[in-house]
Amino acid sequence: MKPKSVLRKEFKNLRSSLSIEEIESLSLEIANQVLSLNIWDKSTYHVFLPIKEKNEINTEYILHILQGKDKNIVVSKSNFSDFSMSHFLLTDQTVLKKNVYGIPEPTEDSIEVYASKIDVVFVPLLGIDIYGNRLGYGKGFYDRFLENCKPSVIKVGLSFFEPITDIIEHNENDIKMNFLVHPNGITSF
Repeated sequence: MKPKSVLRKEFKNLRSSLSIEEIESLSLEIANQVLSLNIWDKSTYHVFLPIKEKNEINTEYILHILQGKDKNIVVSKSNFSDFSMSHFLLTDQTVLKKNVYGIPEPTEDSIEVYASKIDVVFVPLLGIDIYGNRLGYGKGFYDRFLENCKPSVIKVGLSFFEPITDIIEHNENDIKMNFLVHPNGITSF
């Protein structure tokens, strides 16, 4: 088992080696795979907005799918003093502004949504193992967020890469994914 710090560096290097064209193409493939998930009977979906400077998945394609299916879309604002997130309805009137970390976030005048009202969460990750253990940036934002969701919430990890066979170090506070969507398919856990 490799330490998380080593795996984080490996996945960041893999991601940083992708060109803008590859990121767009792979992000579109991921969105096309998302269409195959059995999640479309739900109403409220949380989507992360990517940090382009970190070569994250472009979730704009997934946003278009959700809008086309007339779903409630929720995005977050991060609080870096306690590593929590607050969640807001994304509407045509929502104003997004990048924070100091390059994360697009809704401004304060948006409509707040409680985590307990969210049905599906699309989760960013650096890597994931074959058991659904997620490797994030290490601040615990998503573990805290998912802990406050209802037990039935569907957790969908999104990655450019397939699951690794090495077990990712985890503890009781780490929340496993239900699915991983990558450009070549879907893995269920």
